[in-house]
Amino acid sequence: MLPQENLLRDEGSPYLRQHGDNPVYWRPWSPAALAEAARLDRPILLSVGYAACHWCHVMAHESFENAEVAEVMNRLFVNIKVDREERPEIDQIYMAALASMGEQGGWPLTMFLTPDAKPFWGGTYFPREARYGRPGFIQVLNAVDAAWRGKRASILQSAGELAQHVGKRLGGTSAPGQITTETAGTLASGIHDMIDRDLGGVRGAPKFPNAPFMQTLWLSWLRTGNEQHRDAVTESMAHLLKGGIYDHVGGGLARYSTDAQWLVPHFEKMLYDNAQLIRQANWAYATTGNELFRIRIEDTIGWLLREMRLPEGTFASTLDADSEGEEGLFYTWTDKRIAEVLGNDSPMFFKYFTITKPDAWEGDPIIHQDAAQSAQSVEDRTLVSSLTSRLLDARQKRVRPGRDDKALTDWNGLAIVALAEAGRSLGRDDWVAAAAGAFTAILASATPEGRLPHSSLGQKRLYPALSSDYAAMINAAIALFEVKRDARYLEHAAHLLKTLETWHADADRTGHYLTASDSADVPMRIRGDIDEAIPSATSQVIEAVIRLANVTGDIALQQRAWTIAEHAAGRIQSQRYGQAGIVNACVLALEPSRLIVVEDPAQPVLVSVANRNPDPRRVDIFVSLGEDTTRAKLPGDILPDTKKAGAYLCTGLICLPVISDPAKLEEALRHR
Repeated sequence: MLPQENLLRDEGSPYLRQHGDNPVYWRPWSPAALAEAARLDRPILLSVGYAACHWCHVMAHESFENAEVAEVMNRLFVNIKVDREERPEIDQIYMAALASMGEQGGWPLTMFLTPDAKPFWGGTYFPREARYGRPGFIQVLNAVDAAWRGKRASILQSAGELAQHVGKRLGGTSAPGQITTETAGTLASGIHDMIDRDLGGVRGAPKFPNAPFMQTLWLSWLRTGNEQHRDAVTESMAHLLKGGIYDHVGGGLARYSTDAQWLVPHFEKMLYDNAQLIRQANWAYATTGNELFRIRIEDTIGWLLREMRLPEGTFASTLDADSEGEEGLFYTWTDKRIAEVLGNDSPMFFKYFTITKPDAWEGDPIIHQDAAQSAQSVEDRTLVSSLTSRLLDARQKRVRPGRDDKALTDWNGLAIVALAEAGRSLGRDDWVAAAAGAFTAILASATPEGRLPHSSLGQKRLYPALSSDYAAMINAAIALFEVKRDARYLEHAAHLLKTLETWHADADRTGHYLTASDSADVPMRIRGDIDEAIPSATSQVIEAVIRLANVTGDIALQQRAWTIAEHAAGRIQSQRYGQAGIVNACVLALEPSRLIVVEDPAQPVLVSVANRNPDPRRVDIFVSLGEDTTRAKLPGDILPDTKKAGAYLCTGLICLPVISDPAKLEEALRHR
């Protein structure tokens, strides 16, 4: 029997620990908590949030820290608190349930479950007292209790039906679907129609970076040469990077903009957003040569290494939006504060930046740029950096937002890929070293059997990992192999794939589940098909298997990738906008590209061309003159000639004639 007290103080999630002093008898999600609900025959109140969530903090302060509210919660419910970043499978299940009830999702997620964890009612944020058109939380608690006592039979029936519906939607199987370029083209055209032609991004507010949509458009441009799709990405990125959503003083991107102009951000910073920004900005810079993208890559990675790197070499998950109880306080500036720091140079600052305080924003003004200021700041990079670095030094003395120090394996995998690729393209060995250090640290956290944790906080580990963790780390291993040429990374990737297949493959071996087969406390096994701010777990698995098959030339693995892709395609026939990641990954299955470069490492002319022309469809293998090429076979098991320098560029089973002229290789890579 669990003690009647709050059990979150020693959890491995900073978000859960933040609630460890609440008078609520919180339990973490666990078999013991579920057993307690069943034993007491009491409904579960499930609260899901994350450390950087502003409204989660508001509800905690208003309700969960309040003794009167806690008394009602403790008397009527078994109260379970979940960090959605630590347990995304739990979040996805109950968020899907809320959507099936016709309610708008968001965090904090507040769900009421039967004692056997089936959802029967829910919402998001509830104020302690009735306002904003929402009932007060105590009122909600008593109403749910009355319904449970008075209508239990009907609640159990409807909860069972809802759980069955959610299980079929998130964990179902399907016959193979067609994987075609037409499907990808239709999706890209539909996304392009949603783009805000004046401000970039998807029309409307709030406005998110939406990396999966941007990747759909980018792959369309690479595949078809549709310049409108390319420009939608580069122009959206340029708008975003001059807006208030970007931290012009310290680097890094906030999670989203509350308005359509990218001006007023929700100030929390997420590792995954910035990893994807770095990667996509690297593609954009390689294609356009726009120095804005290179500068933002440098500054964002500067922030990542300065503020997010943990002692182990991995990266923290998030930074809070709030400090000293006020959202954005750490990041905003007044004229007076800027003048205090810059003195006589403050007029120069306003040549390159504007500060704005919209009517609906309660905090200090927000730094942003117009188009002319953005262009001028690129030209005067050194001067602008000297101004912003002085502001950064002053800002470092402020009370900092809280940092969620747990290292999530899948998010770290995204960051490793971004650092490795950007470091390779821009010649930054220090970025590559940081990527390799994070990769080594993640592997060191595995069990003796090689099973990864999903989350690590100091010496605390949350096992078992999710399918997205293995997929992200396989992709990270391949990115590091491409830049470091160390075959041990491919051995790591193969071992990670074997572990993924052992614990996550479905019975028919047509796909994978998000959770491992020995996960003891999940109410249902789900696939992980749906994108969020990052591509879905399924899409990451498809990409990982395709890239590993491509880089190794393993025919059986290529067939395995195709099987996974076509069954995933079959499951998403009517939901492609929410599952763009799967469509994007299937494109990689249709058009696997492989570049083998034979060259003297001391004179890497052809390699340099490959490095500055990144392509998410392509894997690169670099071989020294005279080196064994067993790992670099061409289609048909043909070995490249290692006696002379040359580049072998293949798509599927078709290869171009060997290219020895750097200019011709550049042309070939830019016109595929």
